[in-house]
Amino acid sequence: MSGSRVLALGHYQPSRALTNDDLAALVDTSDEWIRSRVGIRTRHIMAADETVDEMAAHAAPKALTQSGLAPSDIDLVLVATCTAEGRSPNTAARVAARLGLGSPALMDINVVCAGFTHALATADHALRAGSATKALVIGAEAFTSVADWTDRSTCVLVGDGAGAAVVVASETPGIGPVLWGSMPQMSEAVRIEGSPTRFAQEGQAVYRWATTQLPPLARETCRRAGIEPADLGAVVLHQANLRIIEPVARKLGAVNAVVARDVIDSGNTSAASIPLALSKLVERGEIPPGTPTLLFGFGGNLSYAGQVISSP
Repeated sequence: MSGSRVLALGHYQPSRALTNDDLAALVDTSDEWIRSRVGIRTRHIMAADETVDEMAAHAAPKALTQSGLAPSDIDLVLVATCTAEGRSPNTAARVAARLGLGSPALMDINVVCAGFTHALATADHALRAGSATKALVIGAEAFTSVADWTDRSTCVLVGDGAGAAVVVASETPGIGPVLWGSMPQMSEAVRIEGSPTRFAQEGQAVYRWATTQLPPLARETCRRAGIEPADLGAVVLHQANLRIIEPVARKLGAVNAVVARDVIDSGNTSAASIPLALSKLVERGEIPPGTPTLLFGFGGNLSYAGQVISSP
């Protein structure tokens, strides 16, 4: 095969929604303060008895149903997450068991907020090499589980959810070359560490890096795919902060593209944010099949990865 393509998508969010007014009862904040700084108005919080693999296993069947494939057809499962409850069995194995898959290769990928685009590139490479034929690529996060609910600068950002993609080998490539990399010397700007484990970041440093360094990287991603930014039909960036998403999309020059703004209703769901936002856009019919779509993840480790895909 000469390439791979995204065949179908699915997503899941917990039923409980936490509004800005709800957060104002927990910390010194307000709806106006949150909206003006990050653009978020609500986020979804998983139930006490929910797990990351359970959310992933809710998103995946939707993608499988849309693809027309049986669970037994999947021979590679990649789960992007930084909030797995355990180390072994990994989240991919737990998902495969829940879905009743056969004997797929199973890997978790932890590149935090850039995890899904790293996982998608890894699946594309495996399919191109012939080491797999049909892959299930999932981003799933319980990001609220690492929130410091006393820190108003970070707890207002986080949300939970999962998004899944079925990726298959294809004679007509539908996933462009990946551009990936990192700024390891700035990796301490975003941290999930400690006991208990907590999310913390240097917000201004991340904002400056994202709004100045990401636009040329996104343009280079388009160049590698052989497309001009003005010809993109959709742009799905990691849903970190509306004040990052909008200027990056504007500086990119994607003047004709639908820009995903799911952060408004979902918050920052880390590795889940791109497939979650993309699945919603496709489900609502906002981007038709075959739309050239830029996906670009960025965040923890100050890692990034992006590719242009043809929407399913």
